Amino acid sequence: MSAGRVLERIVATTDVHSDFDRAHPMLAELHAARERALVVDCGDFFEGSGYYRLGDGRIERQALELLYDIIAPGNHGWRHYFEPDLRALTVSANAVDAGTGEPLFRPVQIIRIDGRMVGLTGVLGEQAFSAIPRTERIGHTVVPPDLALHELRRRYRNMVDDWIVLSHSGFDHDLALAAACPFISVIFSGHCHSEQYGPVRVRNTLVIKGHELGAGYAEAVPAGRHWNAQARGFAEGMPVLDPVARLYQQIDVLRDRLTRPLGPLAAPFRDTLADRREILTLTARQLHARLKAEVVLNDTCLRPVHLGSVLYQGDLLAIEPFANQLVRTTLPSHCDLDVLAAQAGPLVVVRGPSSEGPRHAVTTQYLADTYLGGRWKGQKLPLAHAVQAVLTGQTGDTP
Repeated sequence: MSAGRVLERIVATTDVHSDFDRAHPMLAELHAARERALVVDCGDFFEGSGYYRLGDGRIERQALELLYDIIAPGNHGWRHYFEPDLRALTVSANAVDAGTGEPLFRPVQIIRIDGRMVGLTGVLGEQAFSAIPRTERIGHTVVPPDLALHELRRRYRNMVDDWIVLSHSGFDHDLALAAACPFISVIFSGHCHSEQYGPVRVRNTLVIKGHELGAGYAEAVPAGRHWNAQARGFAEGMPVLDPVARLYQQIDVLRDRLTRPLGPLAAPFRDTLADRREILTLTARQLHARLKAEVVLNDTCLRPVHLGSVLYQGDLLAIEPFANQLVRTTLPSHCDLDVLAAQAGPLVVVRGPSSEGPRHAVTTQYLADTYLGGRWKGQKLPLAHAVQAVLTGQTGDTP
């Protein structure tokens, strides 16, 4: 962060999820805002589109390093926050080493904004942390956010006038966090993907969320002893200047690759907003019919996307953006699918034939590793292949 800037406000994005279809307004406005605004992100900047799948986070990394002052980690792209240049930007009050309790990231950054000393930190909700693939969070854990924030305040209370929290927990969780930590001035919310943006005032705390997927941001401005906040959309028509222009050229190169046609869409999906649960249900039924096994898939592995008459590479990678792999697993004897749904989100389940023995299922490697004990075998199959087969009316491979 350059020493010569005089900061007057905070601009916060959240859950961009590598969505660079509207990158021009987002990048141009954030670049212009940096002159007087502290630019921050509340997590999940990575993963969620074909731009990430093709570029492996290169565009996202450059955008964060170029345009952002402080970032909080989300569950998507967790591994990227440990890369040295991004780790230098990352703050978290409650992500710690599971063995030592030492912080995984810098707990706080104190910055002068409009004459006030402001402590900025991040928190990752416990549910969001549990959604990180297990292999990426070995040796890591999170402290309950309210406990971590009270401890942080105790340590820095004589150095900070206002507390600002970048939360990746969900809006309802952040309302409860505001009630538990009334010393916070503003909570920038993320993770929830709901239509609830705020601002909502909980006693002296404002909870506000920016529009996801690169569509907008949340803004907080000091107003006397308090703060004002609002959600805004990114403005069209702002000039894209270097070095942002060079970043936009890289996005264009990936966009060209995403326009490769994969074939005509089956009639039911033409000129529609793809319903992810419908597609996932049809995919599960097709897998069940061919494999005679129980199928367990989570809703959140797919995204809704507007489709035309042809399926393009970008459409497929936007519908299935997380590179999920289908595997065969044996469900634990104690497996309760209602409990699994509470942890992983709504499920699509197609039951297998009744059996007194072990329950065999086809599921994603993510579910198998993160919630089902990591027991799977056989050849992996990209979920995208099975989804493509459904969307185009073709027959796919089997795991």
